[in-house]
Amino acid sequence: MRARITVDLDFVLSDLDRRVFGAFVEHLGRCVYGGIFEPGHATADERGFRGDVMELTRELGATIIRYPGGNFMSGYDWEDGVGPVAERPTKLDLAWFSTETNRFGTNEFIDWCKAAGVEPMLGVNLGTRGMDEARQYLEYCNHPGGSHFAELRRSHGYEAPHDVKFWCLGNEMDGPWQIGAKTAAEYGRLAHETAKAMRWIDPTLVLSACGSSHRQMPTYGAWEYEVLDRCFEEVDVVSLHTYFANKADEIDEYFGVIDRMDLFIKEVASICDAVAAKRRSSKRIMLSFDEWNVWYKANTIEHMRKPGWPVAPALLEEVYNMEDALIVGGALITLMNNADRVKCACLAQLVNAIGPIMTETGGPAWRQTIFHPFALAARHGQGRVLQTKIETPTVATKTIQDMPLLLASVTEDPATGRLSIFSLNRSPTETIEVDVDLHGFDARIELVEALELHHANLKATNSKAAPDTVVPLRNDEVQVSGTTLRASLKPLSWNVLVLQQVRTTQPGPGQHAHP
Repeated sequence: MRARITVDLDFVLSDLDRRVFGAFVEHLGRCVYGGIFEPGHATADERGFRGDVMELTRELGATIIRYPGGNFMSGYDWEDGVGPVAERPTKLDLAWFSTETNRFGTNEFIDWCKAAGVEPMLGVNLGTRGMDEARQYLEYCNHPGGSHFAELRRSHGYEAPHDVKFWCLGNEMDGPWQIGAKTAAEYGRLAHETAKAMRWIDPTLVLSACGSSHRQMPTYGAWEYEVLDRCFEEVDVVSLHTYFANKADEIDEYFGVIDRMDLFIKEVASICDAVAAKRRSSKRIMLSFDEWNVWYKANTIEHMRKPGWPVAPALLEEVYNMEDALIVGGALITLMNNADRVKCACLAQLVNAIGPIMTETGGPAWRQTIFHPFALAARHGQGRVLQTKIETPTVATKTIQDMPLLLASVTEDPATGRLSIFSLNRSPTETIEVDVDLHGFDARIELVEALELHHANLKATNSKAAPDTVVPLRNDEVQVSGTTLRASLKPLSWNVLVLQQVRTTQPGPGQHAHP
């Protein structure tokens, strides 16, 4: 089976916002306690941060981390998680029917982000609380001093402000499962007033309004329109959430979730533009896909709550297999190919609860299968996304008439001359021989790296006993000749090809000045 990808340096979709390689830490199950934070663990530092998880987070390449929720956010009192640990209250968490000790809170999260080298993203509780809580929380985090809440932070040992720039205005406020769920009119008005007050404190913020909890919500579309119609002038982005499932255990149908994710993005962008058009406004609301992942095996009631209000019970501990990794790889390609509108995205979550990293409390940590496509995309997805013309065979599925068998995204970093090609072969039986035609390059092209994620068993998993069952391997079936690349992509494989532009002469007038 043959396919062709054509790219040209002069045809750029958009700069790639590195925030699309974000992740998510919620007070849910063992994500915080036993995940990123476990005092007494053999690898823990003096603050209780697990060193093995920290190293894997750096390797994963996450750029921004959303906190403290999720559903947890809608019942969270941020004051409970600051100040002397011994004085913090223990409370019931109604989101996950757990007991929250508040040993880990905002300042610990900021310290952890600094140690991990990631940007913090915070959310404000617009479920049980509102505008006052939000502006006070922002004052605590970002105001230098001289006010009550800024001085409170300084009294807690944080002289300099945290300077958090990205803030979520609540979480899934349309969901009946949400504490303090609201109508679009109620939420849109509250989001507007909250954002307005927060901007008066810090006008440099990026503020995200809640979109629909998922595309199947009965109010989907109408929710986005009414919410944005009420808070358009005060917000920068709207959130999208989706979780992929393979409950029918049919790989062709499972792959369709990638196409529906792409459609979801384009639909919400169109709604945002419709609200702008009503105002005759040139402002463009961008998108934050701040919850996405595979999740369907560990989502029954026994996976979401345990009896007796336990502390940090094992919840949502999805075990990912090879086909899940292919889906995550395809979703990453989709996010990059929508870089003109998607400016942030968060894989949910980071550790244990539907996470790419798994740990044993008191024991080791290991990489789940989905860790690998994310880490490779975060490492090599740099610079800008080029427009691609893809000529590929298609297949008809039950829900998609013409599903392309080859998906691809191409990024180019003008600063380094690196070109990265990410591709997914969705054929279950055939190798795709793909030719990549590179136009507009005035330098010699050299192959730097060719990796494939492939396993004969789609149900293969990584575990504590066998952590490297599914790992990226070198693809030796790649050749570069001039400005053409030819590669063999195995059936059901996710691939990354990294090229380097090597200049041999100085560029002339009008030529590209790449290294």
